[in-house]
Amino acid sequence: TQLLLLVHALRRQVLAAGPSQPEAMCTRAQFEQSNEIGVFSKLTNRYCLVGVGGSENFYSVFEAELGGHIPIVHTSIAGLRIIGRMCAGNKNGLLVPTSTTDQELLHLRNSLPEGVVIQRVEERLSALGNVITCNDHVAFVHTDIDRETEEIVADVLGVEVFRQTIAGHVLVGSYCALTNQGALVHPKTPIEDQDELAQLLQVPVVAGTVNRGSDVIGAGMVVNDWCAFTGSDTTATEVQVIESVFKLGGETDSRMRSTMRDVLIDQLA
Repeated sequence: TQLLLLVHALRRQVLAAGPSQPEAMCTRAQFEQSNEIGVFSKLTNRYCLVGVGGSENFYSVFEAELGGHIPIVHTSIAGLRIIGRMCAGNKNGLLVPTSTTDQELLHLRNSLPEGVVIQRVEERLSALGNVITCNDHVAFVHTDIDRETEEIVADVLGVEVFRQTIAGHVLVGSYCALTNQGALVHPKTPIEDQDELAQLLQVPVVAGTVNRGSDVIGAGMVVNDWCAFTGSDTTATEVQVIESVFKLGGETDSRMRSTMRDVLIDQLA
C-alpha cells in the first residue's frame, strides 16, 4: 500500500512539473550590472533565494527556469542583498548568521518548503556563503571555522563535513561550486588536489573559470542538479565546461524528476 501511495504521489509530482526544461541549462544573468550572480542568489535542489532590490530582468531569468518547480524567495539577510555570501544551504536546510533579523527569519520560514530546517549560526566568520560550500551529501568548510559550527553544518544540512582549502584559499565557498553531479573549482587547483576533492565528494571535479576568466567561482555562479546561472560575461567555452562537469543539458528532464523523487521519498520516510 505504501509503495502504491508513493507511485501515485510521484506521478502527481512529475505531472505537476509540467513540460521539459530547455536543453541549454546554463543561463547568463546580471544583478544591476554585476556578474557576481553567486553574491546575490543561493540555489539548491529545493529552493532558490534572490536578493531584494534587483531588476525585473534578473528575477525573470530565475522565474523562467525555476518557476513552478521550486520556490524563488526574494529576501535580505542581516539587511543585506548579498545573500549568496551570507548563507549556506542544501535541500535539507539553510544556515544564516546571527545578524539575520527576526522578520527575515520569519519570512524565510514561511517561504521555504516544508522540512527545510532554518537555523541561525553564531560564527565569527559570519559570511557563511564564503566559508561553507556543500551539496546534499558533503560540505567543505573554512579550516578555522568553530567546532560548534561544524557540528551544526553536519546536523542541519545532513552532510559529512571536511575542513578544506581550494588552491590554498580558505574561502571554500568563494572558490568552488558544488552539486550532487560535479564540482567546479579554482583554475589553479593542482591535479592531485582535484583528485582528493573528487574522492571526498564522489563526483567529478574540474578546475575552471566563470565570467571571462574569473577564478571566484562561487561568487560568479549558482548551480543545482538541473540548471546553472552565471554572469553575463561568461564565455561559450566556460558555459560548455559548466554544463559538462555538472551534467546539465540532455539528461536534465530525467535528472529533475529523479531529484524530485528523492525529495518525495525523504518527505514520506
